Amino acid sequence: MPSGLPASEPTPASVLADGGAALSETQAERVREILRAYPVAVDLGERFQAAGFTLALVGGSVRDALLGRLGNDLDFTTDARPKEILKLVKGWGEAVWDVGIAFGTVGVRKHDLQIEITTYRSELYDRNSRKPEVTFGDTIEEDLVRRDFTVNAMAVRLPQVEFVDPHHGLADLAEGVLRTPGTPEASFSDDPLRMLRAARFAAQLDFEVAPEVVTAMTEMADRIDIVSAERIQAELNKLLLSAHPRKGLTLLVDTGLAARVLPELPALRLERDEHHRHKDVYEHSLTVLEQAIDLESTGEGDGKPDLTLRLAALLHDIGKPRTRRFEDGGGVSFHHHELVGAKMTKKRLRELKYSNELIADVSRLVELHLRFHGYGTGEWTDSAVRRYVRDAGPLLDRLHKLTRSDCTTRNKKKAAALARSYDGLEQRIGQLQEQEELDSIRPDLNGDQIMRLLGIKPGREVGEAYTFLLELRLEHGPMGEEAAAEALRTWWAERQG
Repeated sequence: MPSGLPASEPTPASVLADGGAALSETQAERVREILRAYPVAVDLGERFQAAGFTLALVGGSVRDALLGRLGNDLDFTTDARPKEILKLVKGWGEAVWDVGIAFGTVGVRKHDLQIEITTYRSELYDRNSRKPEVTFGDTIEEDLVRRDFTVNAMAVRLPQVEFVDPHHGLADLAEGVLRTPGTPEASFSDDPLRMLRAARFAAQLDFEVAPEVVTAMTEMADRIDIVSAERIQAELNKLLLSAHPRKGLTLLVDTGLAARVLPELPALRLERDEHHRHKDVYEHSLTVLEQAIDLESTGEGDGKPDLTLRLAALLHDIGKPRTRRFEDGGGVSFHHHELVGAKMTKKRLRELKYSNELIADVSRLVELHLRFHGYGTGEWTDSAVRRYVRDAGPLLDRLHKLTRSDCTTRNKKKAAALARSYDGLEQRIGQLQEQEELDSIRPDLNGDQIMRLLGIKPGREVGEAYTFLLELRLEHGPMGEEAAAEALRTWWAERQG
């Protein structure tokens, strides 16, 4: 038996609140399993008990244990105040941090576990404030009632291993439904971000959201406006990186929340004309996202969720509503929607406080996502292939995946033809990469050689000469230093003449 477990394991089946439901033997075994896997949990419980405090494993840690999903993050709640928590974990944990101490949270690293211990608390937002007001409580029941959803409002008291479920989270977990411990209106008023969390958990857990919760999300969507962009971004990231992002995104659109945090998404629900001359861009974008996810383990991917690729897939067509034109003869066009979409992507991601690097990468993929469609049946020159690789740069593998994902036609013959055409382009890229090191295309002469050859000093003219040689390299492939030098001399003489 691992150290830290009680000598006689109790069955965690007692319910400490009226109306709760007892654990099944399978569920009880799953709770015991997490404690066997992480004996430090019981060890920590004994440490707090010896100091006269209570401690319980809580929230997502309990939920995931009951779902049979063990992770490396453990959340605890206690009646000890933050300074008392610090005293108890210093010397016990290998590292301690207190960046969340103003909100009652102390972080600890023990072995390979990331542990957070939070004082019982309640929090609510002033109607015009972006920051929650936190007050500390004295009982676990006070703490659990302020949790976002019932499936996150279960706890296991330690070290005695007693199951606490005052809000029937166990029943909701079995049913696969998200409900709030109190009324959803009160919950979302306390912290409006919980509306986004509902969509995120639906996507992560593949759960349904209770009708009364959906109603409250719809009626209170404007409350999300007081939440900071950073917190909104964090929830969107978790949703997008989940196993079922379509589910969460659809909920955000249907409730009107997306119109406030990602308005470009519902805008894709273009009004279809009476002749149904164009596809639903919104549904197309969600399908592209799902198809991109399916390709994450191919190419250079490691199978892990790729936020850059997923954002690009979701946003690749957001320029279409602004560029839609009804043409003579009944057609619909979206000329230059990739360029418009790239600008819109930059603007939206900046407002959501994404990093400059991610903004640049996602907007670049949006800008390039149509480039392949000029390839036709393979008539691109080697020069065009080189430019395609040069323009994609380190995003080439993601561009491959985005471009392939962008085919959502139900016409199997057309889809197969597009796939064959892109197979051909990738083969040509591979052949040229073997011959020319396409990943690092540069002129045959460097800056120092250019200055020596032309007898000039550093300045604008060196950059112009370098650009001239780079264009030659892209057009003709490797030339060699002698041929490049001759071409440069001719170019320079014409400039001087």
